[in-house]
Amino acid sequence: MKNPLFAMLFLCPALALSAVAQQPSAGSGAQPPVQNVGTVCKESLEPAQHSGFWEEGEEPNVANLIGHGFTRKKDVQKQITPINTCLDELGQTAAAHTSAIKDMDVRAQQAVTLASGKTNEADQHATEATNRAQAAQQAASQISTRLSTTERLVDNVGQYQGNGDTEIQFRPGQTVLSKTAKETLDQLAVPLKDQANYVIEVRGFAEGHGEAAIADSRKMADSVARYLILNHQIPVHRIYVVGMGNAPTPGGDSATAKKNARARVEISLLKNDLAAAAQH
Repeated sequence: MKNPLFAMLFLCPALALSAVAQQPSAGSGAQPPVQNVGTVCKESLEPAQHSGFWEEGEEPNVANLIGHGFTRKKDVQKQITPINTCLDELGQTAAAHTSAIKDMDVRAQQAVTLASGKTNEADQHATEATNRAQAAQQAASQISTRLSTTERLVDNVGQYQGNGDTEIQFRPGQTVLSKTAKETLDQLAVPLKDQANYVIEVRGFAEGHGEAAIADSRKMADSVARYLILNHQIPVHRIYVVGMGNAPTPGGDSATAKKNARARVEISLLKNDLAAAAQH
């Protein structure tokens, strides 16, 4: 009993001195709480407050003195845990911000690419519109030129001039072309192969009187027109056929009228040289 009592008497002064050293000074004041920086960790981090060396509920004895250090270590861990949690949250927030920035960069690049594509498309449309406008202007100029040419051609309509008459003779009551008549028609038609702006008048004359003479004269004229169309490809619209019957030649005397009363076909080639010059 003496040894334990002696040990207690020896430890009591040491414990008292240690308790006094652990108490905060009156002039230093309370330590302000450490505020978290940023917007993620909103709770303030405050150090543990102690009224003295001993924790509340601890008895000043040897067992509590030995375990007091472990208790302080737990307090430190309690203070560090919120800090680590806050740091983790800050790291996650930073990663989220980085990802958002990358997404914004991608969207911005896509927007730039889209705008560039739209600009190129607009340039292409403008170029196409310019080309179409130039083509329309050229077409308008060509139409204007053609209209001027057509107007000149219309003005020259009716300006056909005869180059002489060709006569084909028939036997009375016959419509068959003789060899001489065919040769005469060949000489007339061959030069017309590559020409235009001409018309051919075919007038038939026959002996007799009235409708019978007109019918016979028309048959002879049709025989001539048929030969020109089939053998020389003269366009039908360039041949004008008429049966004159026994009509006299205008301006002729009685002797000439008697001579012209025989069966025959008169062919007149009429050309419009002014229209041909206008086309060239």
